[in-house]
Amino acid sequence: MDKGQSLVLLVTASNPQSQLFIDYLHQQLDCQVSVVAPTTEWKGKDSETTVVLLDADHIDEATMQQWHVKAAEANDMSLAAFNLRDEEHAVEVLSAMNLQGVFYRSDSLEMICKGLSILLEGNLWMSRSLMTRMIQFFRRQQLNSYRPVCGLTHRELEIIAMLGTGASNIEIADQLFVSEHTVKSHLYNIFRKIKVHNRLQAVNWARQNLGAPPPLVGRRQREPSQHPIPNHS
Repeated sequence: MDKGQSLVLLVTASNPQSQLFIDYLHQQLDCQVSVVAPTTEWKGKDSETTVVLLDADHIDEATMQQWHVKAAEANDMSLAAFNLRDEEHAVEVLSAMNLQGVFYRSDSLEMICKGLSILLEGNLWMSRSLMTRMIQFFRRQQLNSYRPVCGLTHRELEIIAMLGTGASNIEIADQLFVSEHTVKSHLYNIFRKIKVHNRLQAVNWARQNLGAPPPLVGRRQREPSQHPIPNHS
């Protein structure tokens, strides 16, 4: 593959340190290297093989989900995360979104370049122990899919999946064409059934028992006159 037609896109805060990192990658990899701020809208070219490198130190969960959606819609885009604390952190992120590569804070620049080269060739980059843990995780998820999940209804399962994308009560109401009061009632019943006390605990429970929520591609929208959705950008 001609890496000169490929792109490594670093999603992080733009500062002198990130620029030094970009310069180093550009010297070591025979491809284009660019940077974009986490909240900046970016549209890639279909002809490019793109590896998106998400900086876990500067990107929140909602923004990671947005890139998850972009990757699902793109023809040739791979997602990787770097600056992950450890393998536990990697498992947490991988349970919420699809990543092809994982890099830790302790990884050397040489190791990151090696991993990016592997990703640009269309392969995975993560440790065998991490892959084993994720296989076990998805096996548990598959087993759970064949039995009732704590008595949750189909609508409650929809709502708990939306919690994992960072959606607010108003956003969930708009997507399901129900009132915000109805969403709150469903959340009360969900928390009671799975024995948690807040949204974060519910999301963590869902990741362990239901797996990663699917990318919300082509979500239904209400007319904007009823419940305007806050702008999180």
